Amino acid sequence: MGEFFLIYSQLITLPILLFLLGLWGIVVVRRNLILILISIEVILLAVNLSFILNAVYLDDIWGQLISLYVLTLAGAESAIGLAILVAFYRLQSLLSVDLVSFLKG
Repeated sequence: MGEFFLIYSQLITLPILLFLLGLWGIVVVRRNLILILISIEVILLAVNLSFILNAVYLDDIWGQLISLYVLTLAGAESAIGLAILVAFYRLQSLLSVDLVSFLKG
């Protein structure tokens, strides 16, 4: 059990680093909408990896089922986000975050 915990503690650092990388991409970089969408996807994939690692560690299936649900949610989020991105690009011809308030109805 001690050896497996050591491997688990080393593996759980990857989702933490991916989550922090995605958070950094949203908060600090904020250059254009594509980078923000990619950062959101990285955050969702980090959460999925964390769910799967915890499911393997606890020998439970619920983490894997929740991971499938989050993958479905990520696919829907990216489809809606890309649709908004195309609509914004057609109106403004650029993808700057500063002009997003232009889309308010």
